[in-house]
Amino acid sequence: MTNPIKISFLILLILTCFGCHNPEKKPIKKIETNFGLFENENDSIAVELNLTEFKNWNSLLERTEEIACNDSIPKITFENDSVTKKIYLRNPCWENFGCILIKQRNIIQIHNDTISKADRFYYPLDSLASILKKDFNNNGKIPSWSRNPRKLLIFLSYDDEKISLFPKTLYKVVNEYEKLTDSVVLKIWLNEKMDIPPPPPPPKESIEIELIEDEK
Repeated sequence: MTNPIKISFLILLILTCFGCHNPEKKPIKKIETNFGLFENENDSIAVELNLTEFKNWNSLLERTEEIACNDSIPKITFENDSVTKKIYLRNPCWENFGCILIKQRNIIQIHNDTISKADRFYYPLDSLASILKKDFNNNGKIPSWSRNPRKLLIFLSYDDEKISLFPKTLYKVVNEYEKLTDSVVLKIWLNEKMDIPPPPPPPKESIEIELIEDEK
């Protein structure tokens, strides 16, 4: 009878020690960040956009402007186990405005996988971090770049066949913006689709030089 009692006691002791070394895990506190919500606004006037419901860009754009014209703010939410990021789009209600004057220098336009500045300079999407940084640090010094970070607007547009890339690009914009500043006054507009011309060919002189070098 002694051995079974000793074995039972040993098992109980092992289980007790194991429990001491495995305390109950505390739940991870989720971090929530809002981008584009101004001080005098709150989430109660926001309307969520479910991106899976939109098969083409125009329908998403129309729904965004419809929300804005109902005195609400269109919102897109990214969420995982530890982070929630809410992006409030700043599209205006065009029914209330004849036109809005915006200086090109204060705009970063992203169409599909191309960034443009002042409708003259074109960059691949991988350049987003450096473009944002240059606009933030310019402070009016170079005429083609932003006059002030607070005036910066980011326009996003997509062709219908590439609309599936939009969430990834939007998330990338928010992440790169977050690395540059503690400010959450990020102004993003969804814009009409636009035609971006292909980059110009290299100067003729450089082509001739390369051909001569190749011959050598």
